[in-house]
Parts: sequence; structure tokens; C-alpha cells
Amino acid sequence: MRGVAPPTLYRPFLNGTYTVSAGLYRMGQQPIPWLDDPRPEGHTFTLDDAYPAFIAGKVAAHARAPHEYMGEAALTPDLREAALTRIATGLARDSGGAITWDGTRLRNDLLGWQATLDPRWNALTDLRRHAASHSSLVTHVQPLHALDFLGLNAQEDLALIARDPHTGADWLAATHVLLPQHWDPRDKLGRDFRTVHEPVAGSGPMNATAPRLVEAAVTRGPFIRFAWGISMTDRLDHHPASPPDADRAEHTRFNPDRAFLRVERQTLTGFPDAHGALFTIRPLIHPLREAVQTPAHAQALEAAIESMTPEQITYKGLTHLQGDLLRWLRERNLD
Repeated sequence: MRGVAPPTLYRPFLNGTYTVSAGLYRMGQQPIPWLDDPRPEGHTFTLDDAYPAFIAGKVAAHARAPHEYMGEAALTPDLREAALTRIATGLARDSGGAITWDGTRLRNDLLGWQATLDPRWNALTDLRRHAASHSSLVTHVQPLHALDFLGLNAQEDLALIARDPHTGADWLAATHVLLPQHWDPRDKLGRDFRTVHEPVAGSGPMNATAPRLVEAAVTRGPFIRFAWGISMTDRLDHHPASPPDADRAEHTRFNPDRAFLRVERQTLTGFPDAHGALFTIRPLIHPLREAVQTPAHAQALEAAIESMTPEQITYKGLTHLQGDLLRWLRERNLD
């Protein structure tokens, strides 16, 4: 694609109910219903015309405090090698030629850099730079290791899930999450699926099936899933330690001209022999007026928000927005 297509607009609210569930779609097989033309999707990584904004956001987070966004916890060399190799292969496959991978060297002709990587030991050597359309974005960036370099080339955030083959215990074994949505990757690293998702309002039923979900992630798939919410800014990085903005601030009120639908397209790719899985997170941010274009859209989003519990309203940052947001949607529903 070489970064020229606009970001895909998904509307997961169209079923009219807000739920916290696995909601897994088999990659390349099951149609994604949230598209205007439902169809299966076979890609893990995306490269669209929001690419420069995503790289700029990641670079800013990296410059501010990389240790707040990335780390490892009992990550085995086997899982690291399998996952990092898959990331490099996937970036090359899904980028339409902008990124290439020859098994040892990853080159990005949009950012104008390349490096030799050792996926098993997370090593990065021989970093070289060349002129490119967006090379200025990474001029002053020094990647810390192979996973860091791979993550800085992708619009997706990255995480690795590990599973003990003997006990079945699972944990978050690595994170490279430079664009989190109001959560701290350090709080999740080394934790199991239940603990990671326990703060998510309404996650109880999903957490009850955690062993089966992790087993599916590791041994089946790959899968795609979606999460969504409403934001009052289009900033990508909402790490709790990052500078605050208007999103979820007590003084912020709903304004349809400053509101956004934020959808996360997430993928899970398993490595049974390495006892783990790659988890990717791609935020997609669209102006709410663009996402809600018809009365049917407005009616579905209104119903989905009304289906939220008070705890979910709070968790999604809608406490001070809900009333005006619903009134605006009802007006759109009458258009």
C-alpha cells in the first residue's frame, strides 16, 4: 500500500450492544462485519496514510520515557525468536514493498533506515540511515533492541503472551506499547490474562474463560478482534504518566466537532512450538461525525452506549459526556 490508503473505518457499535468478550474472527476466513463491505481480512499489520502520525507519536513516547512502555518478563528465547521473526516477516508482507526483510536485515524505505536483527537474542546491530520521505521522523531515534526497532516501524503496538506447557499458566511476557489508551504497560507485564483484564469493567464473563482463550490464542488462529470507545482528542498516546490532555478530563464536555470514535483492531497469532502468541493493537481514530453518517449509525451507537453499565460508562471515560452525547445521537437519528 505504501502508505497512501486512508485508515479503515470499522463500526463495532453497529450491533447496538456494548460487550466485553473475546469476539474472535478467524483471520482470512471470517468476514469482518463492521466494514461497509464485510469481508475477511488477512493482514496483521497496516500501513496507511496515518503512518507518519503514528511514527511521530511513537517517537515522542520513546523520547519521553521508553521504560514506561516496553519490557520483558520471563520471555524465552524460543518465543522471542518466533514472534520477532513473524513481526519482521509480517511487516514486509503487509507493507506493499515499503519494508523488506531478508531474514537478518529489516529495511524501511519510508523511514529511511535499516538494521541487522537477531530475533532470538533481541540484538540490533549495523543501524544505517538513508534519505526517505519520512526519515526526519526518526533522525534522532536510537532503537534499544530488535523488538524496539520492529515496533518503531509499525503502526501497531506489540505484546507477547507466554504459556507454560506443563502448568498452563500464562503471563504477559513482553510489551512494546507506545500508544496505550489510558493504561500503563508496566502494570500488566508478567501478569496473567485474568489480572491484565480485571480492571476492564464487564470483563468477568470473558475472564472466566481465560484458560480456553489463551489456549486458542497459542494453538489456533490467527484471530482478529475489536475494542472501541469515544475520545475527546485524537492523541494516540494516553499513558497515565504522559502529559494530560482534554480526553477524560473532568472539565471536558461533549462536542461533536471534537469527538472521535477510537477503534482498536487487535490480532492474535500463536506459536504452539514456542508456547506463546503475538498480540498486536492498532488504534484507528475517526471524527465522530465521519463514523456516524446515517440515522442507523446514530441509533446503533445510542443503543450501545445505553447498554453500558454505570461501571462501564466510568471505565470508558463517558461520565461527563454521556448526556450530551446521547442527545446528539438522538438528533442524528431523526435526520
